[in-house]
Amino acid sequence: MEASVYRLFLLFFLCLYALRQTKSQPFIGVNYGQTADNLPPPSATAKLLQSTTIRKVRLYGSDPAIIKALANTGIEIVIGTGEVPGLASDPSFARSWVETNVIPYYPASKITLIDVGNEATTFGDHNFMLQLLPAMKNVQSALEAASLGGKIKVSTVHTMSVLSQSDPPSAGVFAADHADILKGLLEFNRETGSPFAVNPYPFFAYQSDPRPETLAFCLFQPNPGRVDANSKIKYMNMFDAQVDAVYSALSSFGFKDVQIVVAETGWPYKGDPDEVGTTIENAKAYNKNLIAHLNSRAGTPLMPGKVIETYLFALYDENLKPGKGSERAFGLFKPDLTMTYDIGLTRTTNQTSMAPQSPRLPPAAAPTSQTLPAPPQMILPSPTSPSDKNSGQTDVHNSTPRSASLAHLCSSLSVPSMMLFVSVMYALII
Repeated sequence: MEASVYRLFLLFFLCLYALRQTKSQPFIGVNYGQTADNLPPPSATAKLLQSTTIRKVRLYGSDPAIIKALANTGIEIVIGTGEVPGLASDPSFARSWVETNVIPYYPASKITLIDVGNEATTFGDHNFMLQLLPAMKNVQSALEAASLGGKIKVSTVHTMSVLSQSDPPSAGVFAADHADILKGLLEFNRETGSPFAVNPYPFFAYQSDPRPETLAFCLFQPNPGRVDANSKIKYMNMFDAQVDAVYSALSSFGFKDVQIVVAETGWPYKGDPDEVGTTIENAKAYNKNLIAHLNSRAGTPLMPGKVIETYLFALYDENLKPGKGSERAFGLFKPDLTMTYDIGLTRTTNQTSMAPQSPRLPPAAAPTSQTLPAPPQMILPSPTSPSDKNSGQTDVHNSTPRSASLAHLCSSLSVPSMMLFVSVMYALII
């Protein structure tokens, strides 16, 4: 009998382990743009997302078909609106917008954030930027009137160009011509608990500084690192450097308590002839290593141990987007629902195999005697980076057939259900 009980509890803990391997990654999301004429129906996309560890989706609008398709999936949804002038000038318009785009779907569709405007500071329209805050306040008031004020947050999304300096990261500072507008927006973020959303793209930094060592720095690959002359902190990847530059800007502005969310980041797998580094190998390396870095929960040098909620760009290619070839080649999946390349997001992938062995980089990334040239680190995106995003390592599978079958069996069970199962079986045995 004792052997039976032992085996039973062993099964229980194996189930717990299997659940751990198949659990979602609550800090990783994906952008779902629709500037395309060949995308699968929302229902197929919802099933695709449920087959992955992704549990957050960011939309650039509020397509009811998509919001409905994601109902009762547990997937968190960020919706957006570009109707800033109307929302800013008329509180009743904001109430109507919330009544149309939020209330009919919540809470079955788990809407958690509304982005009012997207990368507005890149348009060069100061009057439009001035309307962001009143628009956000009116949407917030409409949510509060519907008793959703504490459940759904309101914010807007910025590009890295909102910083006038980001190199070195400790000297990050917001552009002076946006200071007054940003101060109001950040006060709103603080008061409502909403995030400061920003779009760091190491890819565009590499476009401006296409040295091999810069590529390794951008792709989280072994490199000598780059030392912040002020803080003396050695940075081992561009993502951390960019995010810490934002943190420094927030700190110098008196808002270091405002949460940072990465609304977009990614790497195109192809592009025009003059777009260096646009290969499947580089795209896979960036996204896979970024996920491993986030999974390590190391945080950044200025925010150690803090995982940054990050949305990958993008779920699909958007074949109708204008601009350079890379703009239409960020998709993780193809319209036929197959992977463009595998970065280990399927629910059967052993997630622990993706985590780095140390909080920063493997031993191979330790400093060497190599001396790097001194051109700028170009932490800010290239001026040619797109203003509107609306619009590689081999996978390692450590699980044996037995553990894989356990994962399949247990992934459908909650922990309380497993405990009940064990209790019943124990009672039957004794």
